[in-house]
Amino acid sequence: MADPKGFLNTRERELRTPRPIPIRLRDYKEVYEDQELAVVEKQAGRCMDCGVPFCHMACPLGNLIPEWNDLAWKGNWHAASERLHATNNFPEFTGRLCPAPCEAGCVLAINQPAVTIKNVEQTIADHAFDEGWVVPQIPNQLTGYSVAVIGSGPAGLAAAQQLTRAGHTVAVFERADAIGGLMRYGIPEFKMEKAVLDRRIEQMRAEGTRFYTDTAIGVDVTGEDLQERFDALVLATGATVARDLPIPGRELGGIYQAVDYLTRSTKYVLDGVTEGWVSAEGKDVIVIGGGDTGADCLGTALRQGAKSVTSLEIMPRPADERTARDPWPTFPMIFRVASAHQEGGERVYSTSTAEFVDEDGDGQVTHLRLNEVAFVDGALTVVEDTERLVPAQLVLLAMGFTGVEKQGPVEQLALEVDERGRIVRDGEWATSVPGVFVAGDAGRGQSLIVWAIAEGRSAAAAADSYLRGRTELPAPVLPQEVAFRP
Repeated sequence: MADPKGFLNTRERELRTPRPIPIRLRDYKEVYEDQELAVVEKQAGRCMDCGVPFCHMACPLGNLIPEWNDLAWKGNWHAASERLHATNNFPEFTGRLCPAPCEAGCVLAINQPAVTIKNVEQTIADHAFDEGWVVPQIPNQLTGYSVAVIGSGPAGLAAAQQLTRAGHTVAVFERADAIGGLMRYGIPEFKMEKAVLDRRIEQMRAEGTRFYTDTAIGVDVTGEDLQERFDALVLATGATVARDLPIPGRELGGIYQAVDYLTRSTKYVLDGVTEGWVSAEGKDVIVIGGGDTGADCLGTALRQGAKSVTSLEIMPRPADERTARDPWPTFPMIFRVASAHQEGGERVYSTSTAEFVDEDGDGQVTHLRLNEVAFVDGALTVVEDTERLVPAQLVLLAMGFTGVEKQGPVEQLALEVDERGRIVRDGEWATSVPGVFVAGDAGRGQSLIVWAIAEGRSAAAAADSYLRGRTELPAPVLPQEVAFRP
């Protein structure tokens, strides 16, 4: 185990230091600075190697957290990297982007601050790259089977890497102009620099995975074509249909889906693409939706020089601490502060948008008509006499996603979609079409990156078993709803 007295001698939870706000608002570099290895080693030593490590239960990947904490504490970073990569294809992604349900399940968190699992994970992964320990794992021989993976987000990339390493010829198809799915353009550079993504893709290329960008399945290549050319298909297209807000004034200009806004901004930041670019400079910005995507919009708008940024959430403000409804070790629905929230803006809760208003008559949104809401007899109800008008020249809808797109491969392969917009699959990750499997948000619904990677690994095992009649690939999760799911 790690330091037997680590959690007693080191009670303080020490996180990465964010760069000063006035400085980081002037660029798009990652917010947090690297920690010294000695600091991370000490923090890893707080891990108690408890009799029942609930961090395992909380992590769908089954990460060997106490093991690599122990190795990090001892300074054996190479071995820590091997244990980390044994269960997670992309720990440098989850170390930056995952909300860390493992820390919510940390036994130490019962009465002390949890172990900094996420920070230790990222440090191990980044240090492994710096030292050249992350090398291509090329299969000894090819199986003769070919697999097409549709979508290059975390689920698609995980499935592709696992299947390539199993010896199959794998082609990943992405309709955008670069690989990565939402990690490429939907995640701002200040949250994860794209060099982090590119170095992992280069490893996958060296292993033999083939990537095809600017290829929309259903348009450039049909689903039937893929069935003829490949022995199996893995759909990892994500749940990309954004939830809309069909209220009066929705047709006005200046109202955008959050991911569209983030995509255009990131393309401008990375490549200077001005076509379709939306700038918040000098504008009153309203972000409708208080989740991670909303926080990404907030941080982006502040960096663009917004006059003001307000985040609206229809639900009440969460509690600061766990309540009886969120007992340990479940993932608590508590008030969370992202780095973007520390940079500025206002967060408003229990507020509903009734109308987009154009006071100038030129077809552009100028204001929002808002009402306060409250739960009355279990139903969300508008509070009387709370209507107000607030200025807004740019409105960003960050209300989540409702499911997969029906066009394209879903339609062409005649795949069944359930009432929640998810592609129907059985207990083996398979659709009703032989040889077609589903992983990630496309089958699960909108979820976390750690679930996407876990599902990609599991679907890869199912596809490998389908092709060869057996598999040695790990399958950390089942394609079903589970009791513990953040």
